[in-house]
Amino acid sequence: MKKKISFSAQGQRADIGEMIIYRILPNRYADAVGPFVFLDHFAPIKDSPDQSRTKQGTGAHPHRGIATLTYVLKGEGEHFDSQGNHAKVYSGGIQWMKAGNGILHDERAIPDTQTGDPYMHGFQFWINLPSQVKKENPEYLTVDANEVPIANLEDNRGWLKVIVGQYKNLVSKIPTYTKQFLYHIQVNAGKTVSFPAEKGMEYAIFLPQHHATVNNTSFHAGDFIAFDTQEGTIEITNAPDTAADILLFGGEPYTEPIVAHGPFVMNSLLEIAEAYQDFHANKYGKINYQAEEHKNN
Repeated sequence: MKKKISFSAQGQRADIGEMIIYRILPNRYADAVGPFVFLDHFAPIKDSPDQSRTKQGTGAHPHRGIATLTYVLKGEGEHFDSQGNHAKVYSGGIQWMKAGNGILHDERAIPDTQTGDPYMHGFQFWINLPSQVKKENPEYLTVDANEVPIANLEDNRGWLKVIVGQYKNLVSKIPTYTKQFLYHIQVNAGKTVSFPAEKGMEYAIFLPQHHATVNNTSFHAGDFIAFDTQEGTIEITNAPDTAADILLFGGEPYTEPIVAHGPFVMNSLLEIAEAYQDFHANKYGKINYQAEEHKNN
């Protein structure tokens, strides 16, 4: 039996400088899917020669209580933070940062200097942490494109990359604290793929650039599709003209209180107030851009 679709929605524009961004989650229907409380889609843009590197960065800003995950579909992502981490990933790579009890970070996007591809395209998720993990020290991890587990789907239907979690015997390097998954699926032209869904788990699909039919319902590029929590099957049928990229993600429901404000996701209003107090007291540290760039050169 196919899973019932609960609702679908389109993202809202939330641009940063020259970057075209669609905020997919939260939306007017849902605040979270499993532990995922935030999804920004950095729509594909072609680099402009007169665009300054500063404008392509988010600027130093704090986080607490979550892990951020940036998946660079195309381009080059550069990360700095107040724990002394500085790294780059290229097209197909992942950056994961556990904000834990507080950190400052900055991310910059430029075209992929390894391939020369002028386009930039990607996603950022916020993954809510259990209350005990919110108290832990920050951590940072990069996963290069060649380290992302990938499986070819049978009968030349396409492929699946495991960004977070596990698919059959493939396990992502990204740490998890609850049962969760994030798959990048490419469905070949005219093909159909299906995935079993566990009862009690939360599931959602995002269609970044292509139309597709999901459980017999047609959806458009940019659609976010959520399902009920009953057991069933998720079936995706692609149009006959080109391969389609699809994000399938979710996990077990987050059962603790969720209080989100700005860059902080905590379990109470008091903890939100403490997060701001610690930030204004400079307890998250400072990013030393020159030292970090020198250290990694």
